[in-house]
Amino acid sequence: MASTYTNRDSNIRKTWFLMTIFFGVVMAVAFIFAQIYNSPGILYFAVIFSVVMNIGSYWFSDKIVLSMHHAVPVDLKSNPELYRILENLTITAGLPMPRFFVIQDPAPNAFATGRNAEHAVVCVTSGLLSSLSRVEIEGVLAHELSHIGNRDMLVSCVVVVLVGFISILSNIFTRNMMFRSLGGSRDSKEGGGIIAIIGLVLAILSPIIASLIQMAISRKREFLADASGVLLTRYPEGLASALQKIGAYRQPMQTASNATAHLFIGNPFGADSREKGETPWLIRIFSTHPPIEERVAALIGRK
Repeated sequence: MASTYTNRDSNIRKTWFLMTIFFGVVMAVAFIFAQIYNSPGILYFAVIFSVVMNIGSYWFSDKIVLSMHHAVPVDLKSNPELYRILENLTITAGLPMPRFFVIQDPAPNAFATGRNAEHAVVCVTSGLLSSLSRVEIEGVLAHELSHIGNRDMLVSCVVVVLVGFISILSNIFTRNMMFRSLGGSRDSKEGGGIIAIIGLVLAILSPIIASLIQMAISRKREFLADASGVLLTRYPEGLASALQKIGAYRQPMQTASNATAHLFIGNPFGADSREKGETPWLIRIFSTHPPIEERVAALIGRK
């Protein structure tokens, strides 16, 4: 029988399975491009540039995101009850107390970020505080602390580096092919015509494949944070109820952005306007968050 523990273990295995596939895709793309150009220097440059840019963003992620959403700090004096809830959950999780912030926005939502547990940030919206009960807020905060404890920011950084690496390689290759075509170059035999065609196909498809894997990993980490969160509170109904309220809110956040959407516990652009029902597969695979109904079912639908 499925339980929170088995769901957690399953999502850990699936995450690392997807990461393994991701590394395989990266290596395949790198190998093909190296064969075409017969010059590993291009690959080295792409790797270094991608790693430096993305790790720089990872290192300063908390400051960037907090600034984008105009978050203000919460401390024991300004909101003692809320602060104590997070503090108690942090002690239970065995984590350092993260910095705590609130975004003045009526949409209920929350996120966690920071490069490690010692530099972590938990942020909630004012709408979440006003529309959720105490046990629901505990469920949301436990979910966000689980992202920190599960080192999801590190996983996200690795994935972003890989996506950036593939995108840079693809961009270099397609621009080079276009330049050769416009210049009337006849050196198409370099690297072999078949390999060149394979490289062109990879250049077009690999960024799409990489993005799909990135989104799949993001969805698995949400399931994992849900499962880990309820192990902290021992009350899955609290988080399940919170997710239902968050998922039902239709208005987007005032500062919603595609750049930070994956960080939030729920879609910051508001609930899907379609009638309730099973989420179409095409929308599902291009989403950074699993459907709310699936998350709720994983928490309380299979006891």
